Amino acid sequence: MEAVRQVAATSSVPSGDWEPLLQRAVTLSPPRDPAHGDLATNASLVLAKRVGMSPQDFADLLARALPGAAGIESAETAGPGFVNLRIAPSAWIPALRTAVAAGADYGRSGMGEATPINVEYVSANPTGPLHVGHGRGAVLGDATAALLAFAGFNVTREYYINDAGGQIDQLARSLHHRYRMAAGAERAPPGEGLYPGEYLKAVADELLASDGGQMVSAAENVWLEQFRETGVGAMMKLIDRDLAQLGIRFDVFVSERDLREAGCVDDAVGVLAERDLVYTGVPPRPKGEAGEAWEPRPQLLFRASRFGDDADRPLRRANGEWTYFAGDLAYHFDKFRRGFSEQINVWGADHGGYAKRVRAGLAALSEDSASLDVKFCQLVRVTRAGQPVRMSKRDGNIVTLESVIREVGPDVFRFLMLMRRPDAPLDFDLSEAVRQSKDNPVYYVQYAHARICSVFRRVQDHGELRDLDVASEAEPTLLTDPREVALMREVALWPEQVEAAARAREPHRIAFQLSELAARYHGLWTAGARGEPSLRTLTPGDRPRTAARLLLADAVRAVLRAGLSILGVTPVEEMR
Repeated sequence: MEAVRQVAATSSVPSGDWEPLLQRAVTLSPPRDPAHGDLATNASLVLAKRVGMSPQDFADLLARALPGAAGIESAETAGPGFVNLRIAPSAWIPALRTAVAAGADYGRSGMGEATPINVEYVSANPTGPLHVGHGRGAVLGDATAALLAFAGFNVTREYYINDAGGQIDQLARSLHHRYRMAAGAERAPPGEGLYPGEYLKAVADELLASDGGQMVSAAENVWLEQFRETGVGAMMKLIDRDLAQLGIRFDVFVSERDLREAGCVDDAVGVLAERDLVYTGVPPRPKGEAGEAWEPRPQLLFRASRFGDDADRPLRRANGEWTYFAGDLAYHFDKFRRGFSEQINVWGADHGGYAKRVRAGLAALSEDSASLDVKFCQLVRVTRAGQPVRMSKRDGNIVTLESVIREVGPDVFRFLMLMRRPDAPLDFDLSEAVRQSKDNPVYYVQYAHARICSVFRRVQDHGELRDLDVASEAEPTLLTDPREVALMREVALWPEQVEAAARAREPHRIAFQLSELAARYHGLWTAGARGEPSLRTLTPGDRPRTAARLLLADAVRAVLRAGLSILGVTPVEEMR
């Protein structure tokens, strides 16, 4: 990056015009085809316009100026403005000692400059236990938050409790039905419109034991509020229990009901009204509403189309109640007022059409000074040996998160949830998830870390090497095999890979990177152990080379520890 900066500085354009862009958007990463070089940069595409040149001209300038700088042996343009670089192996060496010294903090940076950023995830309706799809969103949100914190952002992890509206009344009625069943006043199972899962039975039993059945025959207006509060509280305990198994904790819980009762919806709509962004009109017919079922009625509308949405959106229904969307606007405006100009939401893929209107509302309320990045999670299909897993009627016809974690463990679940892009459907096979083989990515990565730990234990058991001082005796210039050089490159590029993943807010890149690193290390280790003795890590007769290979192994271990900490996965020292 410094070499690119020096080339850009030769232009007549002040650095203040291009430096922020260089830090934010210029990348250095291995090209898809290793034959094209060690690294590729998009610097010419990103910076050319700012320095007053065409992308191709700036790429040509970089290709001429970069060789000789920072270990760059050669540079050549590729495609529309990309530059491929070949790096001298010696350029990777300093990163080995840096990685070992930093350990699990290797790659941690101040890129985010302590910018406040709010990551809201899970936020499942408190009407039952979490299912596996919720778990995927939970892992994505938690890993995104950890990645951004690792890159220097001031991250707040937030859960929005959807405890207002019809689904909570439905929960209360379902709980009351179970309560009446426990008292012997009702025999029929919960019918249509009620939650069928048996997870409410224990809650109903506790209620009955505490009040002696006072609410069995009471009118709904007498018991509804109590059963709402009790039901939501019990369901949040279930949700918290499931998330705790994944090691997930939140900094802030925000109640939809509290916001409404505090007048936040009225306040947000009032701000829009002051800016002439609301009016009374008839919204367009909703998609899927055909025939006479839908009636055109005047409603209070937000001028969302002015801010990039497809249509203006209802804020208040014809019956005078606020819409769910109005509550969401108030919530995101509340986040903005709490100091979060950068907001990230993790939603299920079924909310795909909803993001545009919320972004429009936040843009209007913040006067374009806040941004909302929505990450969508596609469905998870749970299988066993390729066959769909039967859903639990007891839990409401879902595959619960708790049942899957109990079977495969939190580390396996977290890692495998991040082994595909979140916007792609995921098949999660329980049989494959617990299989200990190189085809299981979480096992392969953890085994790489454990294997390195084993190598260092063997050093202590080796009479000739027990007194080896890796730091002082290592001669990294002896690491000349292409497989060793490739590992050194992976270690050296780790900080840039972390920052690139943080900029894109894509923690799955970390999982991919660790899988690649583990495969490279296993390949080198296997070659030395089985077919090429000259590549063995421990060679008592060659202490400088042994120390160099231990230094490389320790640096790889540091990357594995750092990456696994971001993903929330334990770096095990022994495989059992």
